Amino acid sequence: MLNKVKVSIVQSSTVFFDKHKTLNKVAEFTRQAKQNNTNLVLFPETFIGGYPKGEDFGVKLGYRKSEGRDLYKKYYDSAIDTSSDSEDIKFLSELALENEVYLVIGVLEKEGGTLYCSVVFFAPDGTYLGKHRKLVPTAMERIIWGQGDSSTIPVFNTNIGNIGAVICWENYMPLLRTHMYQENIQLYCAPTVDDRDNWLSTVRHIALEGRCFVLSACQFMTKQDYPEGIALNEKSEILIRGGSCIVSPLGEFLVEPVYNKECIISAELNLDDIIKAKFDLDVVGHYARPDIFQLNIK
Repeated sequence: MLNKVKVSIVQSSTVFFDKHKTLNKVAEFTRQAKQNNTNLVLFPETFIGGYPKGEDFGVKLGYRKSEGRDLYKKYYDSAIDTSSDSEDIKFLSELALENEVYLVIGVLEKEGGTLYCSVVFFAPDGTYLGKHRKLVPTAMERIIWGQGDSSTIPVFNTNIGNIGAVICWENYMPLLRTHMYQENIQLYCAPTVDDRDNWLSTVRHIALEGRCFVLSACQFMTKQDYPEGIALNEKSEILIRGGSCIVSPLGEFLVEPVYNKECIISAELNLDDIIKAKFDLDVVGHYARPDIFQLNIK
């Protein structure tokens, strides 16, 4: 395993309702990140497919408008099939191989008639490692996204460390975090669209609690990123302001949050820092009480 690892986070927006242009944007950013000799590239929540902030899909309690169904169909058409033989997965696999990087991307996934907020993982040799589905969509997200389950909460053992992802407000689920710590996660990817100041206290807490590196990837999206003809219930020109950052196992910013612009942020991580941090706190090791507390996953 490499002791020193270079990671990069892309902060940008999807190309709404145009999957092919979004995939090309993923390719462009991945190639840019590779120019910095990065080992891993992380994209935000639903980067492929998009996060339609401000939309209500024509829903009120007890009512669904027909135009909301039309919008859902359009959104559905922006999603990807995550089966290993799909053209979208093949494209991303080839992109990881071309750039020899681990690729971790937030996607809108479709299966049957249901959409999921997911993350897909690829290795530098082009292997499609697998996916994680968001376990609990937040608030109105439940109108458009289904729930994941325990079959897709992996941590992948790789030559740059153990990689996993927890999406946005899933990070407020203590038992999910505990599972990730039990799997010895080292590169904790947190794709999100949460641009609030107090989100930073969350990712810093997770780094401190789990004694892991946290990579928080947030979208940067403006009204100009949204297609014409789609009504938005938002007054601000900036819909998601970013705030992507990289945090050390002692909760310190290795890269401070970046706001109000599209960018790629990068840092070199020393995995030895994880062991140094666990000297006085290992919540699934010497600081655990398995005689009192146990986590059972079904």
